[in-house]
Amino acid sequence: MSWTRCGWVTSITLALSLTPGAARAEHDLVLAGGRVMDPASGLDAVVQVGITEGRISALSDAPLQGAETLDVTGLAVAPGFIDLHVHGQHAPGYDFMARDGVTTALDLEAGVLGTDAFLADREGQARIHYGAAAGHIGSRVKVKHGISPGHAPTANVARGFRAWLIRLIHRWFRPTRWMYEPANAEERAEIVAILAEELDGGAIGIGMGLAYTPGADEAEVRAVFALAAERSVPVFVHIGKQESVGDLGPLEDVLGHAAATGAALHVVHVNSSSLSAIAAYLERIEQARASGMDVTTEAYPYTAASTFIESVLFDEGWQELRGIDYGDLQWQATGERLTEESFERYREQGGTVIIHMMQPEWIETAMAHPRVMIASDGMPMVEGAHPRGAGTHARVLAHYTRERGVMDLMTALSKLSYQPAQRLEAFVPDMARKGRIRVGADADLTIFDPATVQDRASFEDSLRYSTGIPHVLVEGTFVVRDGELVEGAAPGRALRGVSK
Repeated sequence: MSWTRCGWVTSITLALSLTPGAARAEHDLVLAGGRVMDPASGLDAVVQVGITEGRISALSDAPLQGAETLDVTGLAVAPGFIDLHVHGQHAPGYDFMARDGVTTALDLEAGVLGTDAFLADREGQARIHYGAAAGHIGSRVKVKHGISPGHAPTANVARGFRAWLIRLIHRWFRPTRWMYEPANAEERAEIVAILAEELDGGAIGIGMGLAYTPGADEAEVRAVFALAAERSVPVFVHIGKQESVGDLGPLEDVLGHAAATGAALHVVHVNSSSLSAIAAYLERIEQARASGMDVTTEAYPYTAASTFIESVLFDEGWQELRGIDYGDLQWQATGERLTEESFERYREQGGTVIIHMMQPEWIETAMAHPRVMIASDGMPMVEGAHPRGAGTHARVLAHYTRERGVMDLMTALSKLSYQPAQRLEAFVPDMARKGRIRVGADADLTIFDPATVQDRASFEDSLRYSTGIPHVLVEGTFVVRDGELVEGAAPGRALRGVSK
């Protein structure tokens, strides 16, 4: 059976990409018999892959010699998946990501305050690559209240004295204070200065959660965009809250800031930010791109969102705006659906809630768009967490590609690997070697069975690994082999941004 989409295209691709005399070369590892799929070049053929010292050292249609050879006949060999939006930046999160085919997991929305500490804490201990943006929310919390939140999403699941202290501060410090408080001119300058320091420390762009910070006025947002433009990095934005059904205002606001400053813009989870207006949002983004703006977006393949219940997103009017009620909210800690009484009680207490608020056709619209990347928005993986942290990538391959036929397999792989690498490579040098299968590229590879790959995590049982992904390599090291996590494997490296 041939997997070649077009014989002459594949022949040309092989002629340009294969290594002369590759059959005589010696490699650390050879992947033999697999269907190699590279969305960057369009290569789709049975090709032998040689790996040496963490890089792809040969691609050949003839046998290669290696210290070890793994027969992957019947499996697809793809670039490792790159997730731009992962809050579960802890060991269990990396385990679930690896089993879902992810080789790089970045938090570019919430970001961090204290990039050096965030990266150092994971050095030598991470199964997959990691990194984060400079967090606007964290910077304004620091300026307004003198508190350094670090990486807030994982503070509640981390261990050790420092993590305990951060949790204690978070419980004392009510989020509503920093959400609504405006910043004066002096404070705006401090916020920007902190973000600049984070960029100097290797933060990957700037992350903004405008839906959570109504106190950040136009001047503050414009100042952050101006910094991003000056440093030639994107702003990764959770846009502001819609004021009515179908409201495009939040998107127009950030497009206006990007146009005025020249900053690159990435709109996170366009599905949950637009709701029923998803088609209009995607059309508006395409219009902005056609005008020459550097704008990209992402979506996750689920009909439910997840956030903390004490946030501004649950201020008065949330039911009418989203067309849902208390029973559409699922409390992460217990799995229970809420009532008015439990909603008020938990909102006072604070914690994570899953919000069942989107229609399947809205998600399918996002998945079908050729330039919508896949990003999980994965939460820290604890009992009851949203399943997107465990199953996003397998779900795209299984449900939306194999079952629904919303996209072909090569397009899905582009959304999962190549397009995210392209978004970052101008200011994250390592990304120029990721998301691709070519000689010299990093051997971050996901090997899966297109016929059986399947997400298993659900809203009732979220802590289930995806299946049909027997092997995952991070820079040539197996982190998943024969469908199991490799004990002690921690080849993941910190990925750092480089700004002007």
